[in-house]
Amino acid sequence: MLTELSIRNLAVIEQVHIRFKMGFHVLTGETGAGKSIIIDALSLIVGGRGSAELVRYGCDKAEIEALFELPAEHPVWSTLAGLGIAADPAEHLVIRREITAAGKSSSRINGQLVNLTMLRGAGDWLVNIHGQHEHQSLLKIDEHVHWLDLFGEAEIRGAKAAYHASYDAYVKLQKELRELQETSKQSLHMLDLYRFQIEELSSAALKPGEDETLSDEKRKLANAEKLYQNANDAYELLYGGNRALDTAGKALSRLQDIAALDPSRLQPLLEQAQSAYYQLEDAAFQLRDYRDDIEFNPLRLDEIEQRLDLLSSLRRKYGESIPDMLAYLEQILRETDLIENKDEHIRKLEDALRLEEQRLGAAAAELSALRRQVAERLAAAIETELRDLQMERTMFRVQLQRTADERGIEVEGSRVRFGRSGVDQVEFLMAPNPGEPLRGLSRIASGGELSRIMLAMKTIFARIDQIPVLVFDEVDTGVSGRAAQAIAEKLSVLSRSCQVFSITHLPQVACMADVHFAIHKEVDRERTYTRVTDLDEQGRIAELARMLGGVEVTETTLHHAGEMLNLARDKKSELQTQI
Repeated sequence: MLTELSIRNLAVIEQVHIRFKMGFHVLTGETGAGKSIIIDALSLIVGGRGSAELVRYGCDKAEIEALFELPAEHPVWSTLAGLGIAADPAEHLVIRREITAAGKSSSRINGQLVNLTMLRGAGDWLVNIHGQHEHQSLLKIDEHVHWLDLFGEAEIRGAKAAYHASYDAYVKLQKELRELQETSKQSLHMLDLYRFQIEELSSAALKPGEDETLSDEKRKLANAEKLYQNANDAYELLYGGNRALDTAGKALSRLQDIAALDPSRLQPLLEQAQSAYYQLEDAAFQLRDYRDDIEFNPLRLDEIEQRLDLLSSLRRKYGESIPDMLAYLEQILRETDLIENKDEHIRKLEDALRLEEQRLGAAAAELSALRRQVAERLAAAIETELRDLQMERTMFRVQLQRTADERGIEVEGSRVRFGRSGVDQVEFLMAPNPGEPLRGLSRIASGGELSRIMLAMKTIFARIDQIPVLVFDEVDTGVSGRAAQAIAEKLSVLSRSCQVFSITHLPQVACMADVHFAIHKEVDRERTYTRVTDLDEQGRIAELARMLGGVEVTETTLHHAGEMLNLARDKKSELQTQI
């Protein structure tokens, strides 16, 4: 849940710090008081777009900080780990967002800087904001398949993954075939160039790492005389006429004579001297062998220099390293083969495409069958929720259709158009009144009906997506009376499984809240300030009376407001027993 929200210098808010609880929260106030700014702050916290216009006039920056308390098994923790963000599930999750007056934005999760994409990745698991504009997504038929798949994710996940894999393979084969069929005269002209390059690279007989090996050998051959002279001098100094080893041997003999007289101190020195003597002797023998192996070969040096020159020339044309040149050779060998054996490759691709088309058709049919099962369950679930929202006689259906297309793939005996999401055209249909035919939402649904349909869907999906905070910005727009009461009750029930926030102008909704915040504006010294007040019992009665009676609050409206609160408490207790 969201436990705290701090806002500084955002629009007309100078500074606000709000503590939240679990349950149903409402925000009320006059139009223009700043209720939506609270929602804007939450949107920024979960990755919404910010701009300089949001910064309070005369301030350098706006700051928003949110504190979340989440269970260890919540998906956001694994999401954060995948993003490389250190976060301990045993502690709170802190998100901070700053927007400067210049329009620059910075974000931090638990103190770690993140970009907007990372913030959205985490925010998608934390807060779901439903505003009035989101009603319009119900009118976009292309969005309906997304809602259906989200509802039936557990059942269709495997079939959808299989379809996507086949679809990607099919599209890839189509692209390869199209590119090969479009091979032009230009490609035939390239063939001569490719053959020349293949000959040049193949005749070079490149070997990975040979340039480093040859450079080492060149260095030794070019410095053979210096290597020989110094190695020989070192050997002679150790083992020559005035051998250093003779002197060391005499010193070792003296130590051996006296070691027994003072063994505790001299014996370790003797052993150390013996070890040094043998190591020095071994080094002398190795120097002798190294000296004798030194090669004086001007012809070989010339060969190496010519080979290195060739490698340098090829490097300038075909790649910075031998592995790069060999990779280029493999590439032009494949392209040459495709050009020279174009017809054969086309036949193979066409055969592979036909086989993949059969797989894709079967995968599409399986996905469609599962979607039809899920569609029936989704329609039934939405109708159940709509009955609770005073739309008990509304018929709701999820229609799946396929558009015939002779160029498409064959699915269950007919060719249909297909895309990334499958071959199904999904559309939500409803009949608000008995005896009326089912029609698309865009043709018959009113604003109030769309609000309730969206609330019904949010209620259903809240049990699925594990998002802890749901925000409704005037979801009750266009409704009144018993329908408004039904929405209030639904929001109250929904708040038992997640934290619910609602901006509302309806007293029927406000009285059902567990926590009530009043938002109001003040003007002081020609500056506007927005205040947020956590209302107590008397404050709630006064605010409800204002919502009921407008500017003038009378004893009657106060009495009515008190009754509404009492009835709401009774209703919430009743609803609690039904959960």
